[in-house]
Amino acid sequence: MIAAPFAGMHLGDLGAEIIKVEPCAGEPWRLTAPFAPTESRAFLALNRNKRGLALDLKSEAGREIVHKLVPSMDVVMVNYRPDTGAKLGIDYETLRALNPRIIYVDNTFLGRQGPDSHRPGYDLAAQAYTGLLLTAGRRDAEDIPLPLTPAIADFATGLTMAYAVCAALFARERTGVGQRVESTLLATSLALQGAAFMRTSVESGSGEAATLPENLTDAQRRALAAYYRVYRTSDSMVAVACLTPVLRRKMAQAVGVKDERHDRELPRLSPEAVAIAEEFAAAVTQRMGEKTTAEWLAIFDTAGVPAAPVRRITELAEDRQVQANGLTVELEHPVAGRMTMVGPVVQMSETPVRARSAPPTLGQHNDEILSELGYPPEEIDRLRRDGVIR
Repeated sequence: MIAAPFAGMHLGDLGAEIIKVEPCAGEPWRLTAPFAPTESRAFLALNRNKRGLALDLKSEAGREIVHKLVPSMDVVMVNYRPDTGAKLGIDYETLRALNPRIIYVDNTFLGRQGPDSHRPGYDLAAQAYTGLLLTAGRRDAEDIPLPLTPAIADFATGLTMAYAVCAALFARERTGVGQRVESTLLATSLALQGAAFMRTSVESGSGEAATLPENLTDAQRRALAAYYRVYRTSDSMVAVACLTPVLRRKMAQAVGVKDERHDRELPRLSPEAVAIAEEFAAAVTQRMGEKTTAEWLAIFDTAGVPAAPVRRITELAEDRQVQANGLTVELEHPVAGRMTMVGPVVQMSETPVRARSAPPTLGQHNDEILSELGYPPEEIDRLRRDGVIR
């Protein structure tokens, strides 16, 4: 629903010609909070640059259509449980026999090996399985972990799949040999927590040890994060992100609050250091409320302090910085009309990237694609009557 579609959309920005194959009823993201039949914002946001082919892969005729497509394909991306591809006749071995040069990207929840490989899973399941859900530290009033949103494991895996496709194609240019690429939500979610996962042969702490002790109060935890947090200003909020000693000194000077920890060697969690942190954070919090966000940003810019206003996503489509970097595109959709989307995430000087077409409606390009495969109009009509295509 997210990982493979996100990968395909960005490969399309780079110039790939994409065919999205989905069930005749539509893939689930189309049907999630739709604003029109089989059309939803969630689907539109992930599926530009594609032609849509809606067919029944459980039917012999549907599989035949895919098998006719594969010989002319460079890449196939599949986003199912490990056992589903073979059941549908679209597994690597089957498709490689049709096209030995195929790059086959197989994305699963937990991989193809191991005792839990059979499990289906979405982003929340990956967050839970890999510790990401607890690492994030978000909990509700009943102390139940809250999922990270957006779906970080899915979106990150989509980018992983896209770069893997590029690497596999580059390798094929050199060797002439295709290959299977396996990506998983499991691997991506672990990679996002690399330092916490890490073990060393010498004592270097651990992910759990790096967290703050449980005996600290919430106020003390906030105080210890005084250089990397959000503050209320007189009119809104601003985030500061000072991760080095030099930047922390710059921030303290810019705000005009002395932090004794800069002049003394104190263990970070000693009672004295925590008390100083609380005093410093309280003074900064008061000082931040005395000026507007714009005033603080001007001060921080002059001081070289990393800072940003706290914004809503709905504000960003018209943002001057977003516009200046070409991060929005406008496309015409048959149902949604004129739509503005986040544009390509990279810029390339010699091979420009661009969003070329709006997301497809369900089965929008069935006739076009089947005609290219040599199906005559009467055969296409028969496939439609038989429910093989929509």
